[in-house]
Amino acid sequence: MKSFRGKTLCWEWREGVIELKLDHEPANEIGLDMLAELERFAGAVESLAPETAACIIHSERKHGFSAGADLRELYNVASELSEKERLAAVRAFLERIHAVFNTIDAAPFTTIAAVHGICFGGGFELALTCDIIVADKMARFAFPELRLGLIPGFGGIPRLKRDLGNAFIRDLLLTGRSVNAARAQTIGLVAQLAAEGEALRLARATAAQIVKFDGNTRAVAKKFIKPIPREELRREIDLFCELFSRPTVMAALKKFVESTDAMPYLP
Repeated sequence: MKSFRGKTLCWEWREGVIELKLDHEPANEIGLDMLAELERFAGAVESLAPETAACIIHSERKHGFSAGADLRELYNVASELSEKERLAAVRAFLERIHAVFNTIDAAPFTTIAAVHGICFGGGFELALTCDIIVADKMARFAFPELRLGLIPGFGGIPRLKRDLGNAFIRDLLLTGRSVNAARAQTIGLVAQLAAEGEALRLARATAAQIVKFDGNTRAVAKKFIKPIPREELRREIDLFCELFSRPTVMAALKKFVESTDAMPYLP
């Protein structure tokens, strides 16, 4: 399937490059609808791979790349279930999102996240599946999950540990503070820094360079330098579910849902 247009995202293949655009109001929150459409993309990866050199993931939303998981949907669904049903539903969702993110992570073509604005929580974790992050200078990255009594659940910590030093990871995770694109580039999270509004253009230029090279060599090199930390990813799901079972988490989600702040997901 070389093109697709859904409710929350779309993609199109052209001359060896896929552009996957997130487009879900207000800020590309990842809920059941976006997960289902990301699963469609993951299902198309194998058939697209032989003709594809690069994939760019970017956002149509003005607020940024993605605010993360759809916490309102999570709370509304969870509040209607018993504790046992709630944990089963959360685990099932996490296992589905991990399967999708692992597929993107392991895709034999080069994946590029073109990031502007906010890139928080689950949205940050999606960007971390990509081989290269290109960010405009106004982009910000954060894991604000500790405010809810949780840890990132979409694979973010194992993927950060694969790529970066523990000092930065602990600072990011344990403070919940955001970091700007300039610092993110300094510590090696962001590969290329673009002027404001220019991340997608720079990502496209990068993809045009990647298209020139041999696909088999690229796939072998990627597999060698970017192993998927599958055991730690499975442990992350277990830890998230353990934390989610506590009443304080539902209370924090309720507070988030009832917030009157314009953008309550900001750290």
